[in-house]
Amino acid sequence: MNRMLFTSESVTEGHPDKVCDQISDAVLDAIIAEDPNARVACETTVTTGMVMIMGEITTSEYVDIPGIARQVIKDIGYTGGLGFDGDTCSVLTAIDEQSCDIALGVDKALEAKEGKDETYNAVGAGDQGMMFGYACDETAELMPMPISLAHKMAKKLTDVRKNGTLPYLRPDGKTQVTVEYIDGKPARVDAVVVSSQHDENTSLETIRADVKKYVIDTIVPAELMDENTKIYVNPTGRFVVGGPQGDSGLTGRKIIVDTYGGYARHGGGAFSGKDPTKVDRSAAYAARYIAKNVVAAGLAKKCEVQIAYAIGVAKPVSVMVDTFGTGTVADDKIADAVNKVFDLRPAAIIEKLDLRKPIYRNLAAYGHVGREDLGVAWEKTDKVDELKELLK
Repeated sequence: MNRMLFTSESVTEGHPDKVCDQISDAVLDAIIAEDPNARVACETTVTTGMVMIMGEITTSEYVDIPGIARQVIKDIGYTGGLGFDGDTCSVLTAIDEQSCDIALGVDKALEAKEGKDETYNAVGAGDQGMMFGYACDETAELMPMPISLAHKMAKKLTDVRKNGTLPYLRPDGKTQVTVEYIDGKPARVDAVVVSSQHDENTSLETIRADVKKYVIDTIVPAELMDENTKIYVNPTGRFVVGGPQGDSGLTGRKIIVDTYGGYARHGGGAFSGKDPTKVDRSAAYAARYIAKNVVAAGLAKKCEVQIAYAIGVAKPVSVMVDTFGTGTVADDKIADAVNKVFDLRPAAIIEKLDLRKPIYRNLAAYGHVGREDLGVAWEKTDKVDELKELLK
């Protein structure tokens, strides 16, 4: 037997970096709701008592950026007495318009400049770079098991805090799951780590018992745990000071949490605060869409897709498919079929995945992929029949 341990982590919506991601995406949502063609690149940083929002935004509409930031912070749960308060923190903004040099390539792709005047050639890629998408058959949503369980536990930590089950919990928290694989398949959970901010009056014993009962035991299937499964709840013994008071935060610093928990490769680009002309975001969603349809079609047990672009050019410079030896047909044949079924020019992705809508704030915590709960288009498996037909 080939035995392997793999670990992934997630964080709650009150983690300082995730606070920033949610503010950036809430600003994007507010702008795109009024101006679907706006160009937005919005970054946020937080620390004790302060929020700073900066970036390049080109839009015909006005939105109250400080007001949006304060509302996000309060929605997360940072109100009076936690060392960081949405009503009293200072909010600084430093916003400029998108560079005219970048806009030259986004407004009109190279193909359109060369006279290839098709509808989807109207928008060039907003940057160069490579994006990855992944899917596997380990969970119902076709995600790797470690990150799937870690996300669900992080979301559960927030749920039991907000619904009053564990009212002494505070917004900041992290989860981590180690899965043991035997011959490439999940066999058991080897370790679970949960760290949650809490009030100073609740004992460690109470926190550990409650988190195991209401969070871990409700998410991790009992059949995957045994007497050798290690469980660590607040292993430092105290987590009272948290959120932006305990650590600074920054948009885009949790890209592995946002995707596949390290189980698949990552191109390096963050998502939050970016409008869909930025292929860091839209093409990463498209790559997940492709990979999920390949696995759902039974063409592979695992599938990773890479898409790469040149700035200002609509058509990708490359599309790669890797099934890690699990494909029912050769990877190059799957790649050929993918290129026929999926139009990966930015304008086509934006239209197919319906990305000019205010859908982004809800994605800014607990993962951008695998989110079947949000009904996002890139989690659909509506291309299965077309792929099967081409590869039969």
